[in-house]
Amino acid sequence: MPFLGQDWRSPGQSWVKTADGWKRFLDEKSGSFVSDLSSYCNKEVYNKENLFNSLNYDVAAKKRKKDMLNSKTKTQYFHQEKWIYVHKGSTKERHGYCTLGEAFNRLDFSTAILDSRRFNYVVRLLELIAKSQLTSLSGIAQKNFMNILEKVVLKVLEDQQNIRLIRELLQTLYTSLCTLVQRVGKCVLVGNINMWVYRMETILHWQQQLNNIQITRPAFKGLTFTDLPLCLQLNIMQRLSDGRDLVSLGQVAPNLHVLSEDRLLWKRLCQYHFSERQIRKRLILSDKGQLDWKKMYFKLVRCYPRKEQYGDTLQLCKHCHILSWKGTDHPCTANNPESCSVSLSPQDFINLFKF
Repeated sequence: MPFLGQDWRSPGQSWVKTADGWKRFLDEKSGSFVSDLSSYCNKEVYNKENLFNSLNYDVAAKKRKKDMLNSKTKTQYFHQEKWIYVHKGSTKERHGYCTLGEAFNRLDFSTAILDSRRFNYVVRLLELIAKSQLTSLSGIAQKNFMNILEKVVLKVLEDQQNIRLIRELLQTLYTSLCTLVQRVGKCVLVGNINMWVYRMETILHWQQQLNNIQITRPAFKGLTFTDLPLCLQLNIMQRLSDGRDLVSLGQVAPNLHVLSEDRLLWKRLCQYHFSERQIRKRLILSDKGQLDWKKMYFKLVRCYPRKEQYGDTLQLCKHCHILSWKGTDHPCTANNPESCSVSLSPQDFINLFKF
């Protein structure tokens, strides 16, 4: 290695290396190295940023595609078994397997809504879930909930029956979702917020469709309800369990309006839904000094729950603790499984999974 002051000739250079020369030489070399290093680092950062942006774009695109698929999927998740074993006590199995969402997935609600005996039961159950239990359902159960609700709406639009019942269900669900969506940051709903906004828009569309229903009079020109003797008309009206149905029926014809105001009719309706103690607390007298049973009924409805009646309900086997629809085969070891079954109301079904 040459010493300071010794000739240092490089290609294109003929100057002698001195202390100043060395300093200039090292500064040039270090400056070139720093420049190259800076260029290389900038290039690496640029490549990493491009790679990161590309990955973000791919993830966002896949997420949008998944959300769109989830919001448009109409297929319900079916299980081979149409029953669920209800565990006793609070165990890991109960918390992980025996849940309201799992029961909603396993029990065949899609077929149940096609049965006129079970239709009102399922609608009431959907209403109770919409009021307070929607966040208890898993993501799949929430999707099944919306799919079953759509089938219910389509059935009503086709049959033109139970319109008011479904209107109330949709209004209850929409009100609950308005509250839950505002709390989206607290993880109260499963899934993307855009998916739930889309579902709320669908609910509004269903409500508009129900409001636009024009009930067509049947072409049959034979014997009608008003052609029946008054005693038969009154006997049929006594079978109605909802006072609003009586009011609607009374608006059809003047003769029916007179029958719908019958005091005995409203008295039986009050006694069917409410206890004597509840009735005594809500006594209302008419201008003639008599009990106004019609006003008392609607006042009692606002204060107390009405008695529910269903043609068919879910059954809980006390022997094997299996929950299923009546007539569903399940692995029961009892000699007479039917004698072990207990009918559950929709609220009993909800309470069964509260632990």
